[in-house]
Amino acid sequence: MKRYIALLRGINVGKAKRVPMADLRALMEALGHAGVRTLLNSGNAVFDARAGTAASHAKKLRAAILEKTGVDCEVIVKTAADLAAAIAEHPLRRHAEDDARMQVMFVQEASTLAELKPLEAADWAPEAFAVGQHAAWMWCASGIIESRVAKAVGKVLKERGTARNWATVEKLQAMVAAEA
Repeated sequence: MKRYIALLRGINVGKAKRVPMADLRALMEALGHAGVRTLLNSGNAVFDARAGTAASHAKKLRAAILEKTGVDCEVIVKTAADLAAAIAEHPLRRHAEDDARMQVMFVQEASTLAELKPLEAADWAPEAFAVGQHAAWMWCASGIIESRVAKAVGKVLKERGTARNWATVEKLQAMVAAEA
């Protein structure tokens, strides 16, 4: 079995796109995934699967969520190794004074990150931005809602990525490391 992390974009924010985590766990188990555990109410799940790729799991999970709940949301699936690599490459550690303001942007295909590279040349101060091989990093000094860099990244990616704050990333890593 290989361990994966599913990151659902934009669910359970306000009244739209409601997906209860108990329903998500049941749906993932019905797809044949084992050891399904969710974190928070914002679409974070860790699971084990015998076969398939991260991209194939993302596609199947998105279709199943739409079919069962009527909610269409971007689903990004990463392997445990992908998550560990993203954590290891964290290029903005010097800004990590507030875990809620350090955002990690995940995309399904690493090649998508190249589209964000031109944003690195801009002066985002007091914010900061960097693109790694496994994720993009945004230091949102005044929070994500007011962030110029987060808005710029959103314009480039549209719905093809999802961000998690550093505290959530660390919690997901702890879940990945724990026995199912």
